[in-house]
Amino acid sequence: MTRFARLALASTALLCTALPASFSSAQSGGAQPAPYTVAETGRSYTRLQDAVDAIGNGRGTIRFASLRFADCAVQTGGDVTYEAAVPGQSVLDGTICEGKGALVLRGHSARVEGLVFANMHAPERNGVGIRLEHGDLAISQSWFRDSDQGILTANDPAGTITIDKSTFTRLGTCDGPGCAHSIYIGDYGALTVTRSRFEAGTGGHYAKSRAARVAILNCSFDDTHGRGTNYMIDLPEGATGRIAGNWFVQGRDKENYSAFIAVAAEHHSHSADGLTIEDNNARFAPGVDRRSAFVADWSGDALKIGANVLGPGLVRFEER
Repeated sequence: MTRFARLALASTALLCTALPASFSSAQSGGAQPAPYTVAETGRSYTRLQDAVDAIGNGRGTIRFASLRFADCAVQTGGDVTYEAAVPGQSVLDGTICEGKGALVLRGHSARVEGLVFANMHAPERNGVGIRLEHGDLAISQSWFRDSDQGILTANDPAGTITIDKSTFTRLGTCDGPGCAHSIYIGDYGALTVTRSRFEAGTGGHYAKSRAARVAILNCSFDDTHGRGTNYMIDLPEGATGRIAGNWFVQGRDKENYSAFIAVAAEHHSHSADGLTIEDNNARFAPGVDRRSAFVADWSGDALKIGANVLGPGLVRFEER
């Protein structure tokens, strides 16, 4: 089995989990399992916000039962881990806090492990699974689907974001006052995305990041069934780091098909000197016949574009 086949199987494993039962935070009785348990104390809560508040400015883990939740929470302090008891079987579905997201994070740090975020929508078309406003964030084995956006952040140049083994499906739109994307990272210190899958976007870019440093490694970007999408990776301010070992397929239905990876298309706040792009495989979906740039650069910096496997119609590099 090829590396890319293994990646596809691993990143779509969440789709094969059993559908959990439903739970509303208004429920308080019945035979449902305790929806949220703080692992360190063993105490259970029926509202996610109550579990978050119980940890407060401390450190703790909230374990989610295998349920579908109409619930959300705001974290204002501390270091909190949000963990599914069974990865892929705890679904935060359709409920957002502060008109923003299912988890609104502005504490010291947060970890998200094994959760599913589905059907997040806001009037301004920027409803998200996770809205990060401050602090570090680490995500693993999670699935973001069928929402305006998967992850949206504010700016925190001292902060870091890591995403591993996660899937982003049917996200993004340009129908609001601005475009929404599968993930949209603000001016953070560093973004790392590994072994993750982006697929079937519904507008905007798949990964848009204003972080100063990026590492996007061993991921797949499958735009075959995308609708009205743009770039696979957009670094609108420039960035240093490495984009390597990824698999890209550009589909037919594009709002902008002129490039797969865009560097400094809006501003040049961060140097792109030494940004390394190598060992990637990029092509058009079957039946798509067009010309596009694999890398389009507006920075004029010294990018390091190594060996990449490019399909017919793809130009290795364009300076714009």
